[in-house]
Amino acid sequence: MENPEYSILLIDDEADVLEFLSYNLSKAGYRVLKAHDGAEGLKLARKHRPHLIILDVMMPQMDGIETCKAIRKIDALKNTILVFLTARGEDYSQIAGFEAGADDYIAKPVKPRVLTSRIQALLRRYVESLAITYNDDLIIDREKYTVNKSGREFILPRKEFELLMLLSSRPNKVFTREEIFSIVWGDDVIVGDRTIDVHVRKIREKIGIDHIKTIKGVGYSYKATHV
Repeated sequence: MENPEYSILLIDDEADVLEFLSYNLSKAGYRVLKAHDGAEGLKLARKHRPHLIILDVMMPQMDGIETCKAIRKIDALKNTILVFLTARGEDYSQIAGFEAGADDYIAKPVKPRVLTSRIQALLRRYVESLAITYNDDLIIDREKYTVNKSGREFILPRKEFELLMLLSSRPNKVFTREEIFSIVWGDDVIVGDRTIDVHVRKIREKIGIDHIKTIKGVGYSYKATHV
């Protein structure tokens, strides 16, 4: 599991805690991103889409609970693992964290070997959830960027795959064109008006026309027979 392909975002206002976590996780082979507050962490999370986020509960301005709730509202980060750092005995913080959408918590102080062991276990859970079946004949594998349709495997270009993943993450939900542009291409990237349409057409050519539905004047949705 010690693999630089896995990225971890650390959000904490205490420099010594960031340094401790960053040093040990980098040493274990992970790509580490650091943020000193919730707002900065949210921005980095949107941009880099890390596999796992570790965030402190108690932070000024935008605390960990607020940050967690905001992250959980972002479709592109739906499957990101969220882990809270809490002081031992802070039962309220742990409960509040789980209610906000956290997957686990780590009590401070934590020993380096315990830290890396917990992260490895959490990322194993992430890997196990990578292949998701949305229809009887369609399997999407996020790890390999592949789609299996009735036993035939397709390797999609990155943006086609991310677009398919976004739509299929919320079957039957209508994603507006604005949402799709923001999540798949990013707010700071300028693309042509027909970009989404071209990508949808290419996806349909590979997996069939039945899975993605056009909502005229609004956007697209993913039609699943089994959710």
